[in-house]
Parts: sequence; structure tokens; C-alpha cells
Amino acid sequence: MLKFDITLLTSSEFLSAEAGDEFTETILEEDRILREALEKRGLKVTRTNWDNPDFNWAETKYVIFRTPWDYFSRYDEFAPWLEKTGKVTKFINPADIITWNIDKHYMLELQKGGINIPNTIFLEPGETRSLTEITAGLNWDEFILKPAISGGAWHTYRMNRDTIARHEEIFKELIKERSMLVQEYQNSISSMGEVSYMVFGGRFTHAVLKKGKGADFRVQESFGGTVHEYSPSLKEIDFAQSVVKNSRAGILYARVDVMWDNNNELSLGELEVFEPALWFRKNPDAAEILAGMIADIKNNS
Repeated sequence: MLKFDITLLTSSEFLSAEAGDEFTETILEEDRILREALEKRGLKVTRTNWDNPDFNWAETKYVIFRTPWDYFSRYDEFAPWLEKTGKVTKFINPADIITWNIDKHYMLELQKGGINIPNTIFLEPGETRSLTEITAGLNWDEFILKPAISGGAWHTYRMNRDTIARHEEIFKELIKERSMLVQEYQNSISSMGEVSYMVFGGRFTHAVLKKGKGADFRVQESFGGTVHEYSPSLKEIDFAQSVVKNSRAGILYARVDVMWDNNNELSLGELEVFEPALWFRKNPDAAEILAGMIADIKNNS
């Protein structure tokens, strides 16, 4: 028997905040905004961590992935959980889209569909070349190294010709079992930051500008990055919506992270349709829009 219409999914570290933990307080505030919008539409909502051993997933109709932000460091546990849980409840976004989006190889599919992405090399487990060998023939000033399955800048490194040797050991360790990406660093990240565009039901709702702390290229709030109000141009909105349109069918919500590449063209940093921060606190009306769409799905199922 169903007890809940919607379960908001997090990780155990974000269930509650200790005194002074502003980052977790922000996460709780974001979920409160969405929860209230859902409950306003008569939906029964709960919130728990994905690895809660006492929660019966068959008792919730839908799961929305919010902040399960330890999945990438525990993927050997998370992947079977995802498959097993998807058999007894429904995911928003759908399970096949989540599985597709978790692995950054999806960027190649979008690139083939005409979406501009940074120059990227995908490296597969067992690669025997060193980073120095891999990048020797590239005319790039700086590089980014990161896993194909990751989040929150986990194992994400910025390097140049002078510093690449410092990362050979960690690369050698990671590539044993993980697919990795080497990307050309886009200079605008340092000077302009990155813009996140929220797209719900294929339509743009709001955007925020994210900037790193000082010279840090990592724009995430967990690394001291800051979030700013942002009013995008029509060209930017069209680009963000086209990314979603050229992706898999069935995406209800998405965050499209965009930068200006080294040719000053709009370039996709990431498409997030799995567990993106959506910055409802910057636009609570967007939570109402998403809640309305979710309520429609539930009422028509």
C-alpha cells in the first residue's frame, strides 16, 4: 500500500544540518520550497536518504532525485540500488534517462546532435598512456581532468604543462576502474563564471550565474563558489532549450550548465537531469511550475 506520493531523495549527510552548516541549510531550504509546492497540490511528501535500510521504496509512488551527492564515490553500491529500486517505484526523471545522464559519455551524443561542447577526450579503463603522452599533441594551454561518473567537482583537476606531472599518479589510479575525461580548459570560467539555466517541461524558467571563489575554477557552493542573479539573452535561452530538445525524450526537469568557450561561443558544460541543484530560492515560482507538472503526472497515471 502506498504511503507517499513523492519521496525527495538525498544522502544521509544532508538529512539535517548542524549549527553553522550553511551549505546543508541551503539544501534543506531548497527541499522545503519544493515540498511545500507539492503539498499545496495535495501530494503526500517525504524525504530520506537513498541508502536508508528502513525505508520501503514500494510504499512511495515517485522518487525525485534531489541531493544524493555521495552516489559517485559509492557507485558500486548506488548502481544496484538504482536498478532494484526502479523495479518497485517510479523515478522523476525516468530511470532510463537517469542512467543515460549519470555517465558523461552522453556529451558525445549531444555533440553529434549539433550541440557545442568543449574539446574533450574520453579515456577508458585500462588506458596505459600517461597524461603527458595523451596531451602531448594537443594545442591546449590548460586541461581539466575528471571522471565520467562524478559530481560536485569530485576528482576534478585543473592543470597545465608545468603541473601535469603532479596528477599522473592520481590519474593512473583512477583510470584502472573509471572512464575519465580530459577537456580543454575554457578561460571564461575564471573571468565570467558559468551560467545554469533551469528548463522544466522543455521551457526555460530561470537562470543563475555561478562564480568560483577567487581563482578557483570550481564554481560549486561547497567550494566557496557564489550564486548570482542572472538575466540571459534570448540566444542563451534558445541554446539551453535546444540542449534539452536534442536529448532523450521524457525529461521533465533539467539544468543546463553553459560557458563561453575559447572561441567565445556558447558551450555546454553539463546537462543535469539526474540530481541537479535547481536554485528554487532564487525563483520560488519555478518550484510551483515543477510541482504542477509532477502533480499532473501523478493525477494522470
